[in-house]
Amino acid sequence: MTRDVRSVEASATVEEAARLMREINVGSLPVTRNGKAVGIVTDRDVVLRNVAEGKGPSNTLVEEIMSSSIISATTDMDVHTAADLMAQNQIRRLPVIENDRLLGIVSIGDLAVKNIYENEAGNALSNISKPSRPAL
Repeated sequence: MTRDVRSVEASATVEEAARLMREINVGSLPVTRNGKAVGIVTDRDVVLRNVAEGKGPSNTLVEEIMSSSIISATTDMDVHTAADLMAQNQIRRLPVIENDRLLGIVSIGDLAVKNIYENEAGNALSNISKPSRPAL
């Protein structure tokens, strides 16, 4: 897991979140409120829930477009369970949370760089990459 994880406050603007994503070169950020993990916002959320809706990123708050149901791991979860969870929920990043506190994040890339977990990463990515509906 990556321990040095940056997050964004729920009260930040979408523009601030997008700038932080660009600055640290990531496609998602955990969202916190008073230090507690309350959601996750992705570059896809910015596009579909903000830009495509005609909302201004400088006057829309992250909490308005974030996903508030967090699929997360705990520090005692083994990598196989984490990979299965990612695959079942079609997510590429899995925040590690305990007592509502963000401790880190596990990504498909974290699994793929360890030879022992290549199968888990491949299986998870295969399931994550399945379209939610048939392509046109």
